[in-house]
Amino acid sequence: MPVHFPLRLVERRMLAPTIGHYVLARDDGQPLDFLPGQFIQIHFDYADGTPARRSYSLATIHDHAMGPGEAVEIAVSHVPGGAATALFEALEIGSRISASGPYGRFCLMPGDRNARYLLIGTGTGVTPYRSMLPVLASQIAERGIEVVLLAGARTPGELLYADDFRAFANAHPQFRYVPCLSRELPEAGSPHAHADVRHGYVQQQLPGFAPDPARDIAYLCGNPDMVDASFEALKGLGFGAAQIRREKYVSNK
Repeated sequence: MPVHFPLRLVERRMLAPTIGHYVLARDDGQPLDFLPGQFIQIHFDYADGTPARRSYSLATIHDHAMGPGEAVEIAVSHVPGGAATALFEALEIGSRISASGPYGRFCLMPGDRNARYLLIGTGTGVTPYRSMLPVLASQIAERGIEVVLLAGARTPGELLYADDFRAFANAHPQFRYVPCLSRELPEAGSPHAHADVRHGYVQQQLPGFAPDPARDIAYLCGNPDMVDASFEALKGLGFGAAQIRREKYVSNK
């Protein structure tokens, strides 16, 4: 059984109309270190006492081993009527919740020898890519890799961590941040309005970047339909299982 530990709420804010950003510190004197791309689980009980848990990718940008007291960040989708949503909405600064982890292997691998990463995400599926930014910076500097991040949302207001990704792209010309908006494009003069904004779903935009199994490794994260569609498209282009890393996010009540 995994070891549970307390997390204390340090800060909270809304990233989008239905998505909150939560800053949490492990509150038992132990560090909560993790590899970029990993997730934690939050444990709670339903109203009838049945144990429940939810998984959240860690969004924290860090370039060092996390020490005791250092906070981590997660993005939480607020689902109407959801038990986890009620838990997070009721949290006050200083409140504690129970967690375990970190878990997962949706990480950048030290042995990768690809020339380009294709990072594809929808909604909170871009969260692990935010935590990967320092590692990507090192890979760009050391290996000269290219990176394309296709971030899917319905509207500009639902793009998560867009300021972080735009700033990283401005500082690293080999990194392209490509918002893919299915319903509404940004207004002229908006911070979201730039040459790489696309209209449509991420899986529709993927062919425009000429995925190549000889040089690319693809990461897929977020909506299960998007993950499945992109996976099949990449397989059709000759990508093997080792070149496609995926993680599906399923909304639960």
